[in-house]
Amino acid sequence: MFPLRFCLQPKDAKDKKVKKDKKEKKEKKSKKDKEPSSPGAATGGGGVESIPTPSSAAERRDLPPGVSSKAFPLADTDLCTKLLDLVAQAAQLRLLKKGANEATKTLNRGISEFIVCAGDAEPIEILMHLPLLCEDKNVPYVFVPSKVALGRSCGVSRSVIACSVMQQEGSALKAQIEAAKVAIDKLLM
Repeated sequence: MFPLRFCLQPKDAKDKKVKKDKKEKKEKKSKKDKEPSSPGAATGGGGVESIPTPSSAAERRDLPPGVSSKAFPLADTDLCTKLLDLVAQAAQLRLLKKGANEATKTLNRGISEFIVCAGDAEPIEILMHLPLLCEDKNVPYVFVPSKVALGRSCGVSRSVIACSVMQQEGSALKAQIEAAKVAIDKLLM
């Protein structure tokens, strides 16, 4: 297995060696932190320091904390409140599917009225297929800032990153759903 010399080495000697290595690494790190940063040091010696600038309108807009810049269109506070109330009513009438997988199924089956996604899903890429599907199927979609608030309005104790409000003939929510669809379409323009 191991040569005998490794087994016979005193434990203290091993500990001292490990402590010494850690101490050396810590000293090197502190030396790097104390060095004055030159313009070329931050860019790897290029000589020109790049200043990060927002490249799109989505990065320039004011976003709530935790919300991804990819979450577009993001509902404002009034629309968000109306949508979450409508989602809560749809959940009581069993016209709601919760979760990204079930929302995808309703889109593929053609029974979805609109999709509500959470802008603070982490990572956001787990639900970025939904806007593409919505655009293919001509179904409105919108992002709300909080997955926790979306979960509460869906009637579950967990956070929900996406939900789909479904169609039903003679539904009591038909007028409210149509008004919400119009409001969501206005966000895109």
